[in-house]
Amino acid sequence: MSITKKYTFQTSAEKDSWRADIVRRASSKNTVISKTQTGFKSEAEAVQWAEKELALFLKKQSARNKRQADKRT
Repeated sequence: MSITKKYTFQTSAEKDSWRADIVRRASSKNTVISKTQTGFKSEAEAVQWAEKELALFLKKQSARNKRQADKRT
């Protein structure tokens, strides 16, 4: 699992389905939901989606950060 201090995921139960959120730690007191998906039949499905999407999200973010750093030099 690729959970970092800045990015993580959380799952929550809604009426008859589950929801998965990718959460970014903006500051010590504030968090921001970066991506969300609803409609999972079980918590295991929501966790599986969140782990996969978090890995992709971190990969894209890393590539974006590298491109921005290259532009600054």
